[in-house]
Amino acid sequence: MASIYIDEDVGRDDPAATGAESAPYKTLVYALLQHAPGEGTQYLTRKSQTEPTDKDADPASKLEWKPATKSAMKKATTLCEQRKKKAAKEQELAIREKQEAEKRKLVLEEAKKVVIKEDPSLPKPVKIRLDVTDPEVVTLRTPESETPGTRVRVLGRVHRLRAQKDVIFITLTDGYGYLQCILAGDLVKTYDAMTLTLETSLAIHGEMRAVPPKQHAPNDRELHADFFTVIGRAAGDKEAITTRVAHDADPQTLMDNRHLVLRGETASSVMKVRAAVLRAFRKTFEANRMLEVTPPAMVQTQVEGGSTLFGFDYYGENAYLTQSSQLYLETCLPSLGDVFCICPSFRAEKSLTRRHLSEYTHIEAELDFITFDDLLDHLEEVICRVIDLTLADPAVASAIKHLNPDFKVPSRPFKRMRYSDAIQWLVEHEIPNEEGNPHQFGDDIAEAAERRMTDIINQPIFLTHFPAEIKAFYMKKDPQDRRVTESVDVLMPGVGEIVGGSMRMDDWDELMAAYQHEGMDPKPYYWYTDQRKYGTSPHGGYGLGLERFLAWMCARYTVRECCLYPRFTGRCTP
Repeated sequence: MASIYIDEDVGRDDPAATGAESAPYKTLVYALLQHAPGEGTQYLTRKSQTEPTDKDADPASKLEWKPATKSAMKKATTLCEQRKKKAAKEQELAIREKQEAEKRKLVLEEAKKVVIKEDPSLPKPVKIRLDVTDPEVVTLRTPESETPGTRVRVLGRVHRLRAQKDVIFITLTDGYGYLQCILAGDLVKTYDAMTLTLETSLAIHGEMRAVPPKQHAPNDRELHADFFTVIGRAAGDKEAITTRVAHDADPQTLMDNRHLVLRGETASSVMKVRAAVLRAFRKTFEANRMLEVTPPAMVQTQVEGGSTLFGFDYYGENAYLTQSSQLYLETCLPSLGDVFCICPSFRAEKSLTRRHLSEYTHIEAELDFITFDDLLDHLEEVICRVIDLTLADPAVASAIKHLNPDFKVPSRPFKRMRYSDAIQWLVEHEIPNEEGNPHQFGDDIAEAAERRMTDIINQPIFLTHFPAEIKAFYMKKDPQDRRVTESVDVLMPGVGEIVGGSMRMDDWDELMAAYQHEGMDPKPYYWYTDQRKYGTSPHGGYGLGLERFLAWMCARYTVRECCLYPRFTGRCTP
């Protein structure tokens, strides 16, 4: 009688095992696959190391081989049959795939023989961007007309691709727009057409036609190609862009491949809205006779506290990346009037919240000879004017509608709420502070509580008059209540604070006392303090985080989606 040995503790289910007593298998299923049941074959099993035994029994009994039970044989036989069927299917599929691959290889070899040439009798094509719809430039052949449409030459990358039996539909993109292109006839029989991949760059010539009734395409038109060439092939298979940046990829993978994510419709739309918002801010500031200046990014003073400074060696001296350009903007007021800048600012906060970045675009402004109410009125006017200008561009408005279908222009006037009233509101709504206790005057309202309050109120809020102890040294105190400053945070639903501003101390003695109170050496700030020495004036300003503004407009979960290549704790690539 042939005996097959299975030791569940030390056996092996691999070619090194033979089923002999000296080289047993690990599982009964594997043993059955290697040695089919037959007359005179027995399967002996044991657990040589873990099988429990009676404490009075002979220890050697653990090493005894026992025939497999009927229930174990039945279960193993069922599993064995399932595995055989699965293996047979896999083998059948592999054979079929091999046959298909060989057939495709032959088809592609034949396709290499198909050579297309541009018809010299056709009109010379007009080169256009994909978003050009001007009828004076591009005429369309309509379904009911035989009048030729404009023959054009377009260049772009394959954004979408759909192949049917005799037709290939391509959505081309060039960063300006999208255009549906149709390949038919000999064009689809070429090797280039049969091996097209997403992101391949092409030049396509053809006639522009209106989309047939009940059909849809970008701008309701399509290009019927008569000639095309491949400019740059894009990787396919395992290296295809849809594999590198799959829609369900984890956030770190998407960040590592940000250069490819930017090719997607969502990411590119956010960047286009960003550009439009920046244009709108500049137009708004210019309309208010404000001059753009460019302050330095390398500084030797702090604005928002030393704990968030990025320090570096500057020719043997200590220097920092700027936290804010505010102090420099203030020095411009006497000679340049009201000023603004759009520059990067840097904060070394080890914070991973969805609204913090280590480098962000800071839109800052300073205004001379104003009151605190003037500052609030100006902020409201700027924000609303920027929104109006941004939405005035139909393409940008369409992008915002796509990104944030529920976006509504905020109504004016914005809600104005003093800090003390906000503390009372948080207490009444049982929203605790960071320690889990009821808020009280003097608390620095935490991000979560602030955002929850803003979301419940669900409208823009000017939160004003913060306690001096939790605000920056340069903020002017309220003459009516010296405990608080003439300061403001602009809060937006879904994001929280997007703007921080205040009136600035304009009295020399008061500013010197503020330095002393903060334990700051006033010497490095001599150029800032001098503004109070040579014709001081009541003035104020603010800083707006562009990425937070965009997160609000475009309904993005995190500000990281609102900049080209985000920099935050632990991320400085690509």
